[in-house]
Parts: sequence; structure tokens; C-alpha cells
Amino acid sequence: MSPVAVGGPALFIGTDTDYVALVRPELDPADPGVRQAAAQAGVTPEEFAGAGDTWAVLIEHDGEGGGFELPGVRDAEPADFAERLRAELVAATGGPFTVDGGALLRLDARPAGPATDDAGTDGDAGGGGGGEAYVFTAHVTPPDDPSDDDAGTPLTVETGPLPVAGLLADLDTFLGSLA
Repeated sequence: MSPVAVGGPALFIGTDTDYVALVRPELDPADPGVRQAAAQAGVTPEEFAGAGDTWAVLIEHDGEGGGFELPGVRDAEPADFAERLRAELVAATGGPFTVDGGALLRLDARPAGPATDDAGTDGDAGGGGGGEAYVFTAHVTPPDDPSDDDAGTPLTVETGPLPVAGLLADLDTFLGSLA
């Protein structure tokens, strides 16, 4: 089967192996992969693509991933979470902070010292927050789902050190995609 291109707003907080993400996937009905998948499913490409208005939380920890949908969540709620995270990072004085995303998501941040890139040099690309990095502990609680024995079980994902400047740039891109 052809790969299906997925677009839409997405905010990933973490590394390739340990992250939490807020995403609103959007499929293009004109994409050949979507058309092929729709044909295999026996529906139109538009039906297969759906409305593209459902947010989801994705998590990955030590190679094990999962996620859940957030029906009824509007763009304003993830935007508010991202704006509060951005404000905390800009105002951070090197101390810990928490960004509460309600019953489903809470981020605890603690300083990790100077940010470095893969070469071990100062990883600051400019912008607010200087060359500092933070480690995040994401506390994720999936909504109750009677068909899933693991639903409602809290999950914890700890990221590696993330450079503040890079995260601020990602937050700006995410917020721009919602404007």
C-alpha cells in the first residue's frame, strides 16, 4: 500500500524515542495513497479522509507508543496550552515549572543545564530562553473507554534535554499553523 501523507497542526515535545504530541491529522483526499486506501476500504476518498477536526494525543516511551483521540476539543484548547508553555519558557529563570493541560495532560519541566547539539556544542539557535535546556515529564491520562482495559490508566513519559530555543521555534510554528 502507498504511504498516506498526513498534514495538520502538530506539536511534538520530546525526542525520537520519548515524546508526547498534540496532533490534528488532516488527510488530503487527492493524495494517491488516500485514494488507494479509500478504494481498499470501499469508501470515497472524502469519507476516508474525514473532517480532519479531531485532536489526538500521541505518546512514545522507550519504543512503545500509543495515543488516543480527543473528541470535542477545539483548536483554542491546544493553542492555549502551547501559549502557556511558551510563556513559561520565555519567563523561565532556570527553575522548574508546570503547565497544566487539564485532566488529560500535565507537563512538569526542570532545567537540564546548557543545551548542546549532536556535536556537543552550544545548541542555542537564538531566540528567547538562551542556550538552556529543559527535561519534561509528561503526565498523560487517557479518557475512560469501556472497550479498552488500559484506558484511563495514567502514563508518564520523560523526555531527554530539549533546547529552549528549538522548542520555542516549534511552539511558534505550531501556533502559526492554528492561526
